[in-house]
Amino acid sequence: MNRLAQLLHYCQKVFALKRRLRAVRDQRPLAQIDTSAVLVCLLLGVFLRVSSYLDLAQQTRRRHWRHLCGLQEPVGDDLFGYVTERLEVEDLRQGLAGCAKTLKQNKALESCKINGLLFLSLDANEHFASRSRCCEGCCQRQIEETGRDGQKHKLTEYYHRYVFAQLNGPKINVLLDVEPIRPGEEECAAALRLLGRLRRVYGPRFFDAITIDAWYAKGPFLRALDKLGWAWVVVLKREDMEVYQETRQLSQGQEPDAAFEDPQRERGVQLWEVKDLGFSQEYGQPVRVVRSQEQWTETRQRGERRERQARQSLWVWAASAKLDGYPALIIYYGGHRRWGIENKAFNELTQGYHLEHCYHHEPAAMLAQMLIGLWGFLLFGAFAQLHSKLVVLGKITAKALAKELDLALEEDLPWEQWFHTG
Repeated sequence: MNRLAQLLHYCQKVFALKRRLRAVRDQRPLAQIDTSAVLVCLLLGVFLRVSSYLDLAQQTRRRHWRHLCGLQEPVGDDLFGYVTERLEVEDLRQGLAGCAKTLKQNKALESCKINGLLFLSLDANEHFASRSRCCEGCCQRQIEETGRDGQKHKLTEYYHRYVFAQLNGPKINVLLDVEPIRPGEEECAAALRLLGRLRRVYGPRFFDAITIDAWYAKGPFLRALDKLGWAWVVVLKREDMEVYQETRQLSQGQEPDAAFEDPQRERGVQLWEVKDLGFSQEYGQPVRVVRSQEQWTETRQRGERRERQARQSLWVWAASAKLDGYPALIIYYGGHRRWGIENKAFNELTQGYHLEHCYHHEPAAMLAQMLIGLWGFLLFGAFAQLHSKLVVLGKITAKALAKELDLALEEDLPWEQWFHTG
């Protein structure tokens, strides 16, 4: 069967994609091209990993592409910028959330759970750095650059930052939402806006706990997480923190509370835990701290020789009181789960989905395109990891699957009937 037809049939059958796309509105006063047609075009661009609006406009010259998207004739790249500036981003978020909820209802997120708990990874990422172009949503910083004269000069660099929320596991990775960090704003403030919206859109029980980096190890932020009702695990890296020093002193020289082999990370692990430690005056509540010492052997190529070197690392996590009934092993796995957003979201989106490319430098359009990208990433990932046996068995890569989707569009099928029926 045609691979692209399979994908579209899967998206319609499982996620009711046509209905969700038709629910997205925009604010164009005199729209000559239907919003849904533009959205199908943008989403298809994500599936096929089209790198820019200019390339997307070139794709609309293909007869079957136009039939599938419901376009009467080829369009210019300015249409996509004009429409994305005016799309209702809350409608896009509702469409993305509806698909994520369907995955959970279908038990597709069970593999993401750790001892029955669903951990949300939260982190920020930087995009679209420029030294010449800026908009009202750009953050700014001063950087030093060595000029041709050999002298150092200070320059203003403009960039955008977003906070992402992700559920990840061995089978599937789902990005739930994204929130831009405003100029001059702390990352924690944007993260709290994002979490507050997640609670409203997904409900307080869609996930159980949050795993976060050391940047969020601040009393006011952790108090806010307690009020939102979620458990949390945060990495501790600052050795000058009193809770870090106390953990080190109280666990030094003690027998580990747990020792095991982690087959997934190929490491020997020893865990120590210390309970009822004061985190900070700002937080004002006791926390539980888990210290992990990990050892493994690393093979490196030096010239023609391969050398094996013993390596070790030390990790310290603080966990909220809501996780007191769970063993230290859960804190260990939950703490390391945070790296999934780096490895399985940022890296994959950058390498395969052109995350670093700015399609249209306008804040509303950038956010809309980001949400469409996350939506397409979810649908493509669900099809590849849950439906396509070739990908699951490792006989084809996701990149090769995207290429097959592109080639499938050349086949003579009744593409014009896909969106306009059902």
